[in-house]
Amino acid sequence: MAAPSISQDPGGTLAQPQPVLRQALGLLVLAGPLIANNLSIAGMGFADTVMAGRLGTADLAAVAVGSMIWMVTFLFGLGVLMAMSPTAAHSVGACRPEEVGRDARQCLWLSQVLAVIGILALRNAGPVLDRIGVDPEIIPLTVGYLDAIAWGLPGMYAYLSLRFMSEGVGWTRPIAYVAFVALIVNVAGNWLLMFGNLGFPRLGAVGCGASSAISMWVMFAFMGVYVRRQRRYRQYGFFGRFDWPDPVRIRALLSLGLPIAVSVMSEAGLFSAVGLLMGTLGATVVAAHQIAMNYSAVMFMIPLAIHSALTIKVGHCVGRGDLQMARRTGFIGIAICGGFMLVSAVFMLMFRETIAGFYSTDPDVRPLAAALLTMSMIFQVSDGLQVGAAGALRGYKDTRIPMLLNFGSYWGVAFPLAWYFGVYAERGPQAVWIGLIVGLTLTAVTLNARFARVSGQRLRATPGETAGPAAGPAEPPRKTDAG
Repeated sequence: MAAPSISQDPGGTLAQPQPVLRQALGLLVLAGPLIANNLSIAGMGFADTVMAGRLGTADLAAVAVGSMIWMVTFLFGLGVLMAMSPTAAHSVGACRPEEVGRDARQCLWLSQVLAVIGILALRNAGPVLDRIGVDPEIIPLTVGYLDAIAWGLPGMYAYLSLRFMSEGVGWTRPIAYVAFVALIVNVAGNWLLMFGNLGFPRLGAVGCGASSAISMWVMFAFMGVYVRRQRRYRQYGFFGRFDWPDPVRIRALLSLGLPIAVSVMSEAGLFSAVGLLMGTLGATVVAAHQIAMNYSAVMFMIPLAIHSALTIKVGHCVGRGDLQMARRTGFIGIAICGGFMLVSAVFMLMFRETIAGFYSTDPDVRPLAAALLTMSMIFQVSDGLQVGAAGALRGYKDTRIPMLLNFGSYWGVAFPLAWYFGVYAERGPQAVWIGLIVGLTLTAVTLNARFARVSGQRLRATPGETAGPAAGPAEPPRKTDAG
């Protein structure tokens, strides 16, 4: 797929909207490399877990606990840096290529500030582990894992700055390449450092963290070289000049990115909290819950990629002032996300026993896992609709109200219901999932209503189909650089 040209009309002709099928195919083509990226990243986590399991229970537990703490830290920075994607998309749509490079350079500065904060948090996690009651036996291993992986944060966040710039301009293919290379490096690094092969020291869980850190720097190096050498990036001038930090542009990125970060962490925190509730119900329940969540997470990778593609496509339309096409594209993408998850739900219902058996042969775990897969099936469509609407809203740079809607649905409704029915009322593990079902359904309804309102209001406020470049509601005025 060719990248949209600044000198042309990115995303289609204003006067003649593309057929629905063509728009849908365009979204899927854009999302394809992102799907491959998501699956590769999931593969890295899978490889870490499997290879740590071969070292012994202590190393596996250390990697599991360390990964949860790492993920919380990582997701915050990820959410903030995601602001680069709609920012670049708006500049592409408005035919301002130089703005893409300028904002990306400021995003790179911001990424390193976030990396320093993340390193300090990870390298001082020991007291937190002790306070929350982690087994003293695995605390040293967990601390070692976190100390090692922390040094990968500057490389990872720098890579994300370039990745989201590339997403914003509509060129997603290199993202898949980078993720595949990182997967290979990560597995090879684990084999060398975790197990001490080819003369390397046997570092166990610490080696897993070190291998992950190395793969993050490889991701940045690979992406940096790609952006430097590929001709399609030259018009954006990322490497064309050096810029010192610009408070105005960084503040604009933070204004857009911080609500995204809160939304991402709210959802991730909800699922983690539900997992902790399951932990109070016994090991069998935890195992069954993990099976259902793992399979659901794999299925979620596809609508999550379409979510990112939606942000790009809608952002292009809004940037060039084609608000009718932006609204249309948003609804098409939301429908695709919901439709795919409907297919996933039907598949899950028909083969839940087979899926459960693939993960476990335990006669106690399998039937419970199948029952939880049935509960997961219920919220599949809601999950697809909510992530689609979130992506479309980010294309409008509308992140603050969605953040409040997400937080209220997840922590004001979903978690209290999960705790009440599953723990307080002692209705069992299926009842815990009632909270997830209600919370995700409420999120889907409110975010889709928000998208319909925002896209409709923006369209009605414009006298005609287009009105030139449209600024996002979350972006403050930016000063113009001379020269």
